[in-house]
Amino acid sequence: MEKQILRECRAVRWPLALSVLAGLLALLATVGQMALLSWIVAQVFLGRAGLRQVAAALVALLVTICLRAGLVWLREFWARRAGSRVKSEMRQRLFAHLLRLGPLFVRDERSGELVATLNEGCERLETYVARYLPQTVWSLVIPLLLLAIMWPLDHLSVLLLLITGPVIPILMIAVGSYSQKHIQRQWTTLARLSAHFLDTIQGLVTLHLFGRSGAQEARVARLSEEYRRRTLKVLRYAFLSGAVLEFMTMLAIGLIAVFLGVRLINREIPFVQAFLVLLLVPEFYRPLRELGTHYHAGMEGRVAAKRIFEILATEPAVNEPATTPSPLPVAPLTITCEHVTCRYAGSERPALQNLTFTLPAGSCTALVGRSGAGKSTLVNLLLRFIEIESGAILVNGLPLDRLPADLWREYVALVPQRPYLFSGSIRDNLRLARPEASDDEIESAAELAGAASFIRELPRGYDTEVGEQGLRLSAGQLQRLAVARAFLKQAPLLILDEPTSSLDPESETLLREALTRLRRERTVLVIAHRINTVAAADQVLVLDGGRLVEVGEPAALLEQPTSAYAQLMTARMRGAGALPGKEAEAL
Repeated sequence: MEKQILRECRAVRWPLALSVLAGLLALLATVGQMALLSWIVAQVFLGRAGLRQVAAALVALLVTICLRAGLVWLREFWARRAGSRVKSEMRQRLFAHLLRLGPLFVRDERSGELVATLNEGCERLETYVARYLPQTVWSLVIPLLLLAIMWPLDHLSVLLLLITGPVIPILMIAVGSYSQKHIQRQWTTLARLSAHFLDTIQGLVTLHLFGRSGAQEARVARLSEEYRRRTLKVLRYAFLSGAVLEFMTMLAIGLIAVFLGVRLINREIPFVQAFLVLLLVPEFYRPLRELGTHYHAGMEGRVAAKRIFEILATEPAVNEPATTPSPLPVAPLTITCEHVTCRYAGSERPALQNLTFTLPAGSCTALVGRSGAGKSTLVNLLLRFIEIESGAILVNGLPLDRLPADLWREYVALVPQRPYLFSGSIRDNLRLARPEASDDEIESAAELAGAASFIRELPRGYDTEVGEQGLRLSAGQLQRLAVARAFLKQAPLLILDEPTSSLDPESETLLREALTRLRRERTVLVIAHRINTVAAADQVLVLDGGRLVEVGEPAALLEQPTSAYAQLMTARMRGAGALPGKEAEAL
């Protein structure tokens, strides 16, 4: 894990190096400060020197103190700068990778846990880089430098430091290894708590509807209490190890002070040397004590980094081509699937198997089938969210996998059954389809989608805030805005996931008229759940168990009572309680 973090720190190696260098120079300034202080004390108290005799030394001491303070500030500045840069770049990289992994990866994860990793995880990584890494270097180098400086002054004190010094890191590692599992559990609990908070907030309507707010409140309270207990346990180990380290340090300093005092009384060592060694001994233990302070923060950073690197190590479901083909497909588009087989990761059964069909340019194709037949998988293939296992998808004869995913999605407009709107204005949400679109183009798209009338009635028109997930708008308004985005995008391939299935008759009529306009001069694939939607299509594809069982014109298939399409439509209309007009006669 440390090697992976160090690889991420290559971009900030110079700020880290400057921080370490400033820390080492601060040590030399400290040695000079202590040497001046010991000389001044010896001259004043033993040599009876006056202010005039030590004035120059006092000025030098003041300069040294200021120099040390400046070097300490530089040490902290460069360390913080390195940590902040690593945090920012890691957060951007992690978010960009999540975008590349796509919705199928997020579907199998808890959004709140991913948000906690992006936020709190990267914050802990910053502490690891800014505090723990430089302190590790200082804890190795500074004691060795001080031993080298003190060796000519007093061999015996150096030998005592060599004996007592290793006790601190050994004790720190022992306590730290024991608390590692508790820090991992603390992080897991925090991730669960964040995920549950998000789930609860997003499901407030359902909770109130079923009267389960109190139960969720109790569950959040239990998770919060668990996180509190685990946090206190981690802090308990941290404080305990800190107290033990402080005790061991004070004991070692006291031991060396006693030896120095006895030898000073016996005139075995000059006062200036003894006093200087006594002043430098705490500086020997200081980096080791600070390492103990930051050790738990370092473990928290490692735990967070483990989850971050797990996500970064996940391979995207879509393989990007090395080069972009030329020429690119030009509208109108003909989409051809040739013996396409697709299987989700970890599944033995193919989601789609040996599909062969064509979506002719400028045509409308209805895709029907029971739940789990593979309709959504086919849409995910066409959107390049997943890759095919075998076979080929051709766009005007060009293999789809030769097109970069982001480039191909510019050719596709999707009107989902449940459109998603981000927190922001209507204008901002419509402009997602084409960021460079002018206000006139946005208003024209809204007009074509039948959305302009209700937008004008809103308090601020196109600048009205829609709320998170568009909660301030009705289902019909959301659908019309989704159609407006499709109009604004002007993509040659249009995919519709039966956007009228959950609307009232008035909204459905308005939206159906808008969709009729939107289909013109486009290749359209519509996931159909209603017979009147299928009847307007040029051809229908019937999926069953991931296989294509029928292809044909809707009217012709309805005339065959034994066809899978006719049986499926009959079952759906009976479930709805009606068999309308000509369709009932055909069946």
